[in-house]
Amino acid sequence: MNLLSALYYAPEKGADPFAYREGDGEMLFCFELAQAQAREFEPEKMQFPGTLVFAGKAADGAGGHLYEFPRGHYLFAQRRELLHREAIIDMAVEIQQEGLWQRLLFGEKLYLRYLFEDGCSVTQLFRPCAEA
Repeated sequence: MNLLSALYYAPEKGADPFAYREGDGEMLFCFELAQAQAREFEPEKMQFPGTLVFAGKAADGAGGHLYEFPRGHYLFAQRRELLHREAIIDMAVEIQQEGLWQRLLFGEKLYLRYLFEDGCSVTQLFRPCAEA
């Protein structure tokens, strides 16, 4: 996926990435993956999703200290439902395996995004990548 424009999020202290509820609004969580696990074809699931480095709610890009979800190339997956932690980790591992199979170069970040569209909740995962 090629994200053409950056998205902006206002920090949300204490937000739990695995306790999202319908009605919480669009939220983004950024994790930093352990370098050793970020490039393994069969990573240790206990190491996923990594260290939470940011949690926030969607913002319009004006005012305050906002976090930028940068434009760029990502491997992307989504499910039109709210997923529990184990399903999110499984989806993150699948993205990583697909990218490695395609010989893509990954960054160590993993983005988890929740939103509500077309009448249902959506869980999305993004991994920054580039061709080898």
